[in-house]
Amino acid sequence: MRYYEIILLIHPDYSEKLPKKIEKFKNIISDYKGKIHKLEDWGRRQLAYSINKLHKAHYLLMNVEIDPKYIQELSTTFRYSDFIIRNIIMNIKNLNQGVSSIMKAKEDKLEKINVKS
Repeated sequence: MRYYEIILLIHPDYSEKLPKKIEKFKNIISDYKGKIHKLEDWGRRQLAYSINKLHKAHYLLMNVEIDPKYIQELSTTFRYSDFIIRNIIMNIKNLNQGVSSIMKAKEDKLEKINVKS
């Protein structure tokens, strides 16, 4: 089993259906005998450039442990999903259980707002 970091850009029209989609991802990974160690919903964010005339997308990060032979099947599943705009699957050597830098920045921003109130 290897560790992988998966980042998904989900069509903004599917943001409200995201909990169902996350359950679908969890089921797919568990069917492949994998395990999700970290799942972060980064929310709707501005894209660096337009993709299919879209300027925003919903970002999702997953750190998973899965057998390498299932990665191609997982990638194909993501590629042919109509609600996923882009995906990237990266092999990582060590699993990072901590909060990602994007979520940390989001939390810091919320703390600053709460302090000002």
